[in-house]
Amino acid sequence: MTRRVMMSGKQVRLSMAVLAAALILTAGGTARTQQGPTPYVISQRGRAFNPNFLSIKQGDTVRIVNDDGDLLHHAYVESDTFNFDSGDQLPGSKTDVVFSVRGKFNVLCGIHPKMKLIVVVK
Repeated sequence: MTRRVMMSGKQVRLSMAVLAAALILTAGGTARTQQGPTPYVISQRGRAFNPNFLSIKQGDTVRIVNDDGDLLHHAYVESDTFNFDSGDQLPGSKTDVVFSVRGKFNVLCGIHPKMKLIVVVK
């Protein structure tokens, strides 16, 4: 003998949400929030960008972090198609930049001229 169980619309939606979460977890995937993907993190330490090369997609965010305990940094990009200027970055500060244009960009430090990060935006 088969029994049928009737569920309300609210119960059906809750069951579907639980099932979707279980599928994501068992598949090893991650759910993205509306904030978008995690930014790429670039460290400024020892008068260098680390890493010093990055290949990203158009619209991706790069977070530039001053990991030096006692040095100011000043990241910037100047090109015909894209400009960015972090201003002076105190130790421990973080600056996000969205690369909205495709191309190859040199990110430099206005305080330490030997610092160079190449960002290729596809």
